[in-house]
Amino acid sequence: MMRLYLLPISTRRTLIYCQRLNVTTTSEVSLLDKTTTKANNLWASWEKKDSGWQKKVVDFGNNALKRIPYEEWGLKSVPPLSKRRREEELGGKEKVEVSFPSTFLPNERVSEVLRTLGTERKQLHKARLWASIIGMPIVAPFALVPVIPNLPFFYLCFRAYSHWKALAGSKHIEFLLKENLVAIKPSRILDELYLRNKVPFPHLKDAAHTTTSNSNMVHDETMLLHSSDGQEIASALNIPELQMELDRAVWQVENDLEAQRKLKEEEKRKYKTSAYLDSFSQFNLRKDE
Repeated sequence: MMRLYLLPISTRRTLIYCQRLNVTTTSEVSLLDKTTTKANNLWASWEKKDSGWQKKVVDFGNNALKRIPYEEWGLKSVPPLSKRRREEELGGKEKVEVSFPSTFLPNERVSEVLRTLGTERKQLHKARLWASIIGMPIVAPFALVPVIPNLPFFYLCFRAYSHWKALAGSKHIEFLLKENLVAIKPSRILDELYLRNKVPFPHLKDAAHTTTSNSNMVHDETMLLHSSDGQEIASALNIPELQMELDRAVWQVENDLEAQRKLKEEEKRKYKTSAYLDSFSQFNLRKDE
């Protein structure tokens, strides 16, 4: 079983996150899981290094991981739709619960938002999955370089796996919506946590009508969460791993909004300069006449 969370980051963007419930371990471990575990252990050992090329690789890698879109991480949290899971969900008595702050997202729009979040990046992940696969043979000869591992190849392997996971999560969400297997349940805990930020009413109204990054609204986009909120929400929901996802999403959206703000200021500056020069030119023309 699992539970989906829709967590608005700003008045126009929302993080989707899947919490696995009652996870049971089996004696059979897939080759993919073994490889992933081995890679994680190796990465953890490199993080403990004080210096050297391993430490530099880890620092660069962690910075790159932080910049992978939070939307991709969210979709990756949704497990792939295996044959066994499909049968369990179709034959199960309980639907997949979708939890969200109803103060910022009306019940009647949850399915629409969920569908958008699950499908808007589908073609992107499919295209980049194949691009990563095609690039692997090209960088494979770097393995001939002694001492240092073939980092470009491993990076493309990771990106291919990441895009595949996100694509699989997207397909799972589509399946749940198609088969009407989601149960919309507003969260009182999330409502209380979000309302603590005391968002002004006009922006709160905007949030009720748009929760994705592609929305076109008259009002400026406003942050609903901040860097300090991730830990509190993760603790209240008893999902420790959610903090990293929220921190990453907040960091990315804040940086994007700051970049947009600087771009607007630069455009205004250029416009004022252009208007001043035009006015000055017209003044000189009149003076010459």
